Amino acid sequence: MRSPSPQELRQGQGRSPAPGRHAGSAQCGSESGPPGPEAPRRAESDMRAVGGGGFFPRGRTRSADTVRLRKRKSALYSAAPGAGGERGPDLIGENIYLVLFTITLRVLNCFLVQTSFVPDEYWQSLEVAHHMVFNYGYLTWEWAEGLRGYSYPLLFATIYRVLQLLAKDDVQLLIWIPRLVQALLSALADVKLYSLVRHLENAETAKWVYLCQLCSWFTWYCCTRTLTNTMETVLTIFALFYYPMEGSKTKSSCKYLTLVTLAFIIRPTAVIPWIPLVLRHFWQEQKKADLVLYSYIPIGLVTLGISLIIDRIFFVVPYLFCYSTLSHKEFRFIYPVLPFCMVFCGYSLKQLKTWKKSAITFLLLSNLLPALYTGLIHQRGSLDVMMHMQQLCNNSSNQSWASVFVMMPCHSTPFYSHVHCPLPMRFLQCPPDLTGNESYIDEADIFYSNPLKWLNEEFYNGTLPTHLVFFSVLEQEISSFLALNGYEKTATVFHTHMPQGRIGSHIYVYTRRVK
Repeated sequence: MRSPSPQELRQGQGRSPAPGRHAGSAQCGSESGPPGPEAPRRAESDMRAVGGGGFFPRGRTRSADTVRLRKRKSALYSAAPGAGGERGPDLIGENIYLVLFTITLRVLNCFLVQTSFVPDEYWQSLEVAHHMVFNYGYLTWEWAEGLRGYSYPLLFATIYRVLQLLAKDDVQLLIWIPRLVQALLSALADVKLYSLVRHLENAETAKWVYLCQLCSWFTWYCCTRTLTNTMETVLTIFALFYYPMEGSKTKSSCKYLTLVTLAFIIRPTAVIPWIPLVLRHFWQEQKKADLVLYSYIPIGLVTLGISLIIDRIFFVVPYLFCYSTLSHKEFRFIYPVLPFCMVFCGYSLKQLKTWKKSAITFLLLSNLLPALYTGLIHQRGSLDVMMHMQQLCNNSSNQSWASVFVMMPCHSTPFYSHVHCPLPMRFLQCPPDLTGNESYIDEADIFYSNPLKWLNEEFYNGTLPTHLVFFSVLEQEISSFLALNGYEKTATVFHTHMPQGRIGSHIYVYTRRVK
């Protein structure tokens, strides 16, 4: 192959570039391409403008005489392998060492979070998956009424099924492997957040955003938990990576819309931060009809259809949206918008001219202490006490006579996913009234209104459980019932330094003497 002559090179430089696609193209797939015929005029305008693409406006103006050269893809203009500027071997589009470091950190993160946060991290994921695979356990009222979708628990059910087929369904593996998988997904999301900012801004800004993301104590506290909010956050970051923003080299309408739809299926509230972004995409798209016909409708139908098929396998779906307007708010619901905040925090750190080291030190210390405390100490009793209950499964003779009654606010502990044997267990239930009965009171509230009276009436002629589990604040009130029926304290488990209301500082296990 001969090299082009200087005359041919000059002629090639004078040719007009091929028309390119709009930044918000309705086509699926990669949407980066050569600049269109308007590129020279746009480039000249951009040089004069103060603002620019990406997350933040550029703070300096450029001379109108500055010439912006277009990169060519020809091997003639490419840098030779090993030339300066190479970042080393890549993995998922980023430096392999960055990826491996992030994964290692999140795995360590997983093992350093040994506390409970909210019931949903078990009852809406692991408990459902355990019931799907092993055919025993307890499903909460939402599943009985068909108000939840099986898409997220199916991920963990698949893991459980593989462990079952390999005869490796040990309880510790059932507990930790789902969390390690979630940690891996969160690590990949951290890397994608770094890549997004690096593409839109520069490596310096991306570095500070990455630091803020890793230092966030609440991210540390949540990102390895099997919560729908955690998966929603992961999908949000991946969707942002492919969102068609100006200057992005990774934009893809097909990919980002698919990820947004998956997040919506897992948790419908995931659509809230995406409403303005999807509307912006639609507004900027020139071929709006194509965007709707070839992206919005096909992606929506396919992903929702798959979700309905999955749900249909496990129950009839008519009630799925009936109670979607029930009022319920928790702090973890804002977790998916935290990556947006990290972008602005990282950009602010980059702009600091003085006190930068002091700011970084404060950032690390102010997040490290809460991360370690909430991950290793606060509310750990709910998990530790289930290890005591799991010991009853180690001896088959125990299972024939043992039974457990958890007298705590409903869903305070995980259940069969952390015991993994058909041990008879019961807890105080608190399903909402779905019939409109204004005088309805759930079982847990009835119990706590007068615990001693409830116990005497409940077990007047019934069989007493062999093990009672309850918070320390309840002990004095039911002490006469415990003494009369031969119960002795056999375990004390620390739970929290901040007891309040029905939640005590410790959890007690009382065992009934066998006569």
